[in-house]
Formats: sequence, structure tokens, C-alpha cells
Amino acid sequence: MDHPAQGRPPVLAAEADVHRMALLKRHVDLKNEFYERVRNETRQVPEPEKRLRDTVTKLEKTIANQKAEIEALRRQVTRLALASAVLTHESDRQAERAPVSDNVVPSRRSTT
Repeated sequence: MDHPAQGRPPVLAAEADVHRMALLKRHVDLKNEFYERVRNETRQVPEPEKRLRDTVTKLEKTIANQKAEIEALRRQVTRLALASAVLTHESDRQAERAPVSDNVVPSRRSTT
């Protein structure tokens, strides 16, 4: 049988002439039910849930930023590799065209 004040700890505490906090500590189920009803009736989101949602949003933004940064770094690595190949090729071509002294023996780079 349900008590008319069930789910309302302040009313129960007043009826029993017990300090409200003592009632809430001993009957956690009543406290949880009371706060659940308050949340449902007022459409409130619990503070820990708000903080968790904020943290999730921040982490999602961080992940998106990191993905963009990684993609930019990959493009930069590709451009630098191509630039390095071009410079190496140009250096090899200039070495082939450079005049050779009598006492210098040109050596080719190994391609292995």
C-alpha cells in the first residue's frame, strides 16, 4: 500500500518528525524516486549528465580537430616527399652536367 506522501521525502520527514537529511540517508530509494519525479515533472537534466554531455561535446570537437590536423599533415608529407624527389632529380641532373676536373672521379648514387 502506497503512502500518500511516498516519493516526497520532505513531507515524510515532517510527518515522522525526523530530520530530512537523516531520512534521505537511510532511504536512498525514496530520495532517488523523489529526485526522479522532480526531474520528470520539471524536465530538468541532472548536473552530472550536463557535465558529461559537455565533456562529450568537447571531446567530439577535439577528435574532429585532430582528424583535420592529421589529414593536413598527411598532405604536407606528400608535398614534401614530392619536393624532395624533384630536388634530388634536379641535383642529379646538375651533377651530370657539371664539368669534371682531371683529378676528380664522378660517382653515381646507388639506386638501391
